[in-house]
Amino acid sequence: MQKTKPCPKCNVNGELVSNVTVKSLTSIESIEVNQDYYLCLNPTCDVAYFSGEENMIMQTDVKVPIWYKEDADPKYICYCSKVEKAEIVDAIVNKECDTVGKVVKNTNAMKNSDCVHKSPTGKCCSRQINDLINDYNN
Repeated sequence: MQKTKPCPKCNVNGELVSNVTVKSLTSIESIEVNQDYYLCLNPTCDVAYFSGEENMIMQTDVKVPIWYKEDADPKYICYCSKVEKAEIVDAIVNKECDTVGKVVKNTNAMKNSDCVHKSPTGKCCSRQINDLINDYNN
């Protein structure tokens, strides 16, 4: 099992995600449980998940907008608690939240943790929160 694999449409490396995540977040009935799925990381590509040349799941088949994709609205960072990017940026810029813990306390991000079923990556949003802290504090 590879941790990354290029998207068959845009050729940008995608990140391995759990089949449970793909099944939870898509309206596609026929998710292959024996295949590895990857999240396309290209903001301009309309592919959300893929497992090969023939098996691509488009953004339109995903139940939530993927925050880094070009036309995502709303741009959730924490899908479990429905906390948007703007709320986190506000906490960082206007409330001097310079750690993930402070952002969580001010926004209630990560309060209702069910990442494997609700986040497009299937992982906790702490990495994205930390990236935003670094972006706005540099």
